[in-house]
Amino acid sequence: MNLDDFSDLIQRPDGGVRRDAEERRERLTVPPGALGRLDELGEWLSAAQQSVPVRAVEQPRLVLFAGDHGVAELGVSGRPAGGAYELVRAVLDGSSPVAVLARRFSVPTRIVDVSLDCDPELLPESVVRHRVRRGSGRIDVEDALTAEEAEQAIRLGMAIADEEADSGTDLVVLGDLSVGGTTAAATLVAALCGTDASVVTGRGGAGIDDLAWMRKCAAIRDALRRARPVLGDQVELLATSGGADLAAMTGFLLQSAVRRMPVILDGVVSAACALVAQRAAFRAPDWWLAGQVSGEPAQSKALDRMALTPLLDHGVTVGEGSGALLALPLVQAAAALAAELPEREPEKAEDEEAEADQASESEDAAAVDRA
Repeated sequence: MNLDDFSDLIQRPDGGVRRDAEERRERLTVPPGALGRLDELGEWLSAAQQSVPVRAVEQPRLVLFAGDHGVAELGVSGRPAGGAYELVRAVLDGSSPVAVLARRFSVPTRIVDVSLDCDPELLPESVVRHRVRRGSGRIDVEDALTAEEAEQAIRLGMAIADEEADSGTDLVVLGDLSVGGTTAAATLVAALCGTDASVVTGRGGAGIDDLAWMRKCAAIRDALRRARPVLGDQVELLATSGGADLAAMTGFLLQSAVRRMPVILDGVVSAACALVAQRAAFRAPDWWLAGQVSGEPAQSKALDRMALTPLLDHGVTVGEGSGALLALPLVQAAAALAAELPEREPEKAEDEEAEADQASESEDAAAVDRA
């Protein structure tokens, strides 16, 4: 598998349609600029949908990729190693923040077990049926995956994207349910951005103390030594320093761009996967939005490299797709405003132009009289 092939498959959202959307925006009754960034979002959606006016976002879907990471054994996470099962269980039971938000916003949720470290019998068949392996390797001393497992995970993500696009999903909110995932994500970002471990090491969604932060920084430093020799091959990089869930998310992001399906990214894990995907296909980020600032330095580094500006900054660090899901109503509001606000009456616009011309002529005449 060569992810560079996606570079020829992914095209940017239609520039001509975006110009048409911008021209339509100029004709609306609300003055240009009065809606701030909502104008930009509406025009972006128009280009993605190839539709003017933009269509409402009616079938969003929350997609969560789940997995455990062996590096969590080092005590680099606020949750116990192998604890991603509990995160999945909380979403299924409706007791996690993202489950509450999804229920409130009426957004269906799909959980994909890619590499949970638990018995498959503990979870529904619809969740575990795609599992690639049980847990990913400890990236500071060993590869996260074999080359075959990495390719399998990437193809799984691509297949999930195709299923969502074929089912009519018109926008995806992407998140992860992982323990140790932020350590792997920070390693990928540091490797791709050429930065030191301390620059990208954060405290994760559950929060860690200073000693755990130092252990995490050391783990990322050791993982970086193993990542740098394989930077030229994205699949090998994901196998060496990523994980099955991260590889699946990367494949999902790339195939979503191929299928012209917009995606809202959540935190550092989805940002790291997006950065790997951008390395393979430079146009792919044009199909993504950054939902929120997670507070993770690696996320800021990755988003800056991709020129993506988060929609929200509310200090939400819980992860699991919550921040991206909070941004969904903003995107839906932008689509509704762009589609439903009335345009100015042509006659009124002409009258205003004539009045402006008359005022200009009066000013010129007054200037002549003063002279």
